[in-house]
Amino acid sequence: MDFFSELISWTEEHKPSKQLLAKKKLQLCKKYKRREIPTDVEIYLNTPKGQVGAVRQYLQTKPTRTGSGVAVVATMSKPGICPHGSCTYCPGGLNSYYGDVPKSYTGKEPSTMRGIRNDYDPYRIVFNRLEQYIVLGQNPDKVDQIIMGGTFPAFPKKYQEDFVRLSFKAYNDFSRVFFPRGKFDLEAFKQFFELPSPVGNPEREARITKKILALKDKQAHALEEEEVLNEQVAIRCIGLTIETKPDWGFASHGLEFLKLGCTRVELGIQTVYDEILKCTNRGHTLADSKKSIADLRDLGFKINFHMMPGLPGPSGKRIDRERDIACMREIFSNPEFRPDMLKIYPCMVMPGTPLEKQFRKGAFVPLSTEEAADIIVESKKYVPEYCRIMRVQRDIPTYATTAGVNRTNLRQYVTELAKKRSVKCRCIRCREIKQGVVKGKPSINVQEYEASGGKEFFISIEASDKLLGFVRLRFPPRSLHPAITLKSALIRELHVYGMAVAIGASEEEKSQHKGYGKKLMAEAERIARVNGKDKMVVISGVGVRAYYRKLGYAREGPYMVKSLK
Repeated sequence: MDFFSELISWTEEHKPSKQLLAKKKLQLCKKYKRREIPTDVEIYLNTPKGQVGAVRQYLQTKPTRTGSGVAVVATMSKPGICPHGSCTYCPGGLNSYYGDVPKSYTGKEPSTMRGIRNDYDPYRIVFNRLEQYIVLGQNPDKVDQIIMGGTFPAFPKKYQEDFVRLSFKAYNDFSRVFFPRGKFDLEAFKQFFELPSPVGNPEREARITKKILALKDKQAHALEEEEVLNEQVAIRCIGLTIETKPDWGFASHGLEFLKLGCTRVELGIQTVYDEILKCTNRGHTLADSKKSIADLRDLGFKINFHMMPGLPGPSGKRIDRERDIACMREIFSNPEFRPDMLKIYPCMVMPGTPLEKQFRKGAFVPLSTEEAADIIVESKKYVPEYCRIMRVQRDIPTYATTAGVNRTNLRQYVTELAKKRSVKCRCIRCREIKQGVVKGKPSINVQEYEASGGKEFFISIEASDKLLGFVRLRFPPRSLHPAITLKSALIRELHVYGMAVAIGASEEEKSQHKGYGKKLMAEAERIARVNGKDKMVVISGVGVRAYYRKLGYAREGPYMVKSLK
């Protein structure tokens, strides 16, 4: 018996914690006189096919990646320009300080570097990211894809369609090659990616790229055909997110998003003050923001606001703390806003931007780490339970910035400060079950609120104040699509939390696949009927259409619909 055989058999038998596994590694390294301790990834890749299922969860290196039930795949669009020009604080773009990189990025972020390595080819980017998930011992069978790199709808329509089509083709081809008949083929995976082997070998990478491109060029299908194929494969795209500005997020744009299979829009709201939008050359007004929010919400999209505290005002100086906090309070107290999700990005001074010139002159001083944390903690007091704070900082390394927040772990800093001030965040992220077990009897709760002229219901299933899942139900005040009648109700999101498990499978004490989704949908349908609605319209990710069919729904255009009569 060798090192790997003994460790894998021991892991299968003892089901150890990370600490016990680390101790066992040390013991066996001494026994087998190994100079280096193998990583969990190396152990996983040396695991016999028959034992993979039993030991995978103990060898996961980053379990939080799929702790919310899905595997996120960030795909970066090619470098381009914004039609209106550049915001005063925005880095990147063509001929920028950083070279030709995607707009609003520096080329130093992990997702951007992945895009650069793969020539911004969405097919290769997806393949590369799925490979990483498998190597980390994680299950990427339900993918939430986000298209990053600036204002995506500003690209030509053919580029947009090809980008999404190739992404779906990558999921389908990866499934066909490595998940024949729905079962993961570890040997085929190891052979294709030449594993285990040293990372960073350029000759190996060139050979793998050649194989990926050969798959890309085979069996080309139209976007709609690739989406239909994705409904039944092992790795399904259950959500597609597009980033845009409000002036590129009206109903006309939203209808195009639907054709691409988009289910969520990340909207660069940034601030609720018109004078700041103007002096930072944002290219849109507050009225545009409100219209975009209403249009996208009435088409069924989930909406994720990007907000930026610490922006400069008309004088060039940073707006004061009270106005920043008032801005965050406004987006939840005013029904014309009320986001489903939130990303908070403190304004940073970036090289080569007009804002950097203001900084060099002494006119603008950005938020420090302490000041940013203070504003975010105070803002958390106003965040309702129906909202999820996704991020509190851009994924840009501090060495790529000129000035501003100088810690890359701002979220941790915010968490510690909130604890000191006894501020308890009630957002979705802070209450979701993640990898825990369900304690207590789950119950359904309903929160009702007004938003963009319509009525919203946040229907959640909870146990011991832990969020197991939720559904967002909307009664829209108008019809922006033929499938949505005046007596229709909209399901904008259904999400059940917990560690990702394979579709159709089950794991003890995990919240997914315990029927919570069906219970939530049944409650949403009941509320709709009671309120006189006769049709339910679901904005469904391509990869979960089959799920809704089992609940009696059918395709109507980009939606899944069901009669409530």
